[in-house]
Amino acid sequence: MTSHKFRLNRLFGKGKCLDVAIDHGVCNEPSFLDGLEDMPAVVSALVSAGPDAIQMNYGQADLLQAVPGKDKPALVMRLDMGNPYNKQRHRSMWAMLQNEAEPLIGALQMDATCVVLNLFMLPDEPELFRQCVGNISRVRADCEKYGMPLMIEPLVMLGNSERGGYMVDGDAEKIVTLTRLAREMGADIVKADPTTHAEDFHKVVEAARCPVLVRGGGKEDLNTVFDKSAALMGQGAHGMVYGRNIYQHANPAAVVRALMTLIHDGASGAEAWATYQKG
Repeated sequence: MTSHKFRLNRLFGKGKCLDVAIDHGVCNEPSFLDGLEDMPAVVSALVSAGPDAIQMNYGQADLLQAVPGKDKPALVMRLDMGNPYNKQRHRSMWAMLQNEAEPLIGALQMDATCVVLNLFMLPDEPELFRQCVGNISRVRADCEKYGMPLMIEPLVMLGNSERGGYMVDGDAEKIVTLTRLAREMGADIVKADPTTHAEDFHKVVEAARCPVLVRGGGKEDLNTVFDKSAALMGQGAHGMVYGRNIYQHANPAAVVRALMTLIHDGASGAEAWATYQKG
C-alpha cells in the first residue's frame, strides 16, 4: 500500500465522503463570503455537524486543526487561486499556486488529508488552461514524493457573457473529456461538476477511474439539492462537495446531517429532506 492511501483512509473512512467547502475567500468574489464572515464560528459549527471533511485554505486551516481530539472532519486544503468567478471578465485570466516556492508545505504542516487544484476549461482562455496544467504538473511531483493525495477539480465553464460570471457547462462530453485529462495527470480524486442530465454521470465516474466527488456549485433550493445529489450518488459518485448550499443556509448543521444520510445511508432525496426538516 502506497503512503498516500493512509491519508485517503481518513477521507473515506466511512466508504464515501461529504466535503464541506469553505475555501471561497481566495475567489475574491464578495457574494461567496455571505455566511463566512465569522470563520471561527463557521468552523466550530461544522465540526459539531460532523461532515467527513472540510475544504479550506492554509490561512484558515488552523481553526480546524487546533480542535483537540481525533473525532473531527479531515482537512482538504486548496493550493491554488484564480479570478474566473467574478461577474466581470478580467483583461487577464489567471490561476496561480498560493505558495509558488513550496506549494505543498502548508498542507504538510497542517496535516491535510489531501490537496485540491483547479483545472479550468473556459471558452477562449487557453492560457488559463495552460496555467492550471502547469500547477497540477508541479504539485503532483510533490504529492508523489510526500504521499499526499491529489484532488483535481475539472471545471468546464460557460463564457462570462452568457449569464454574468463563469457558470457550469453541464455538457457531459466536455466534462467526461476534462475528467479523463485529470485522471491522466494523476488525480487520486476527481471533484467534477454534475452533468446536465444526472443519468449521464456514470460516464464521468468511468472516465475518472478513481473516487469522484460531485461539486455542488451555486446555492439552490434544498429539495433540488437533495434530489440531484441522490440521483448522482446512484450513478456511482463517491460523495459530494458542497459549500454555499450548506454555509449560506439558516441551519447548516441540518443540511450536513441530511446529506450525510444521503451519502452514507443511501437515503433518497425525499428522505434527506425529511431529515433536514427535523432540524
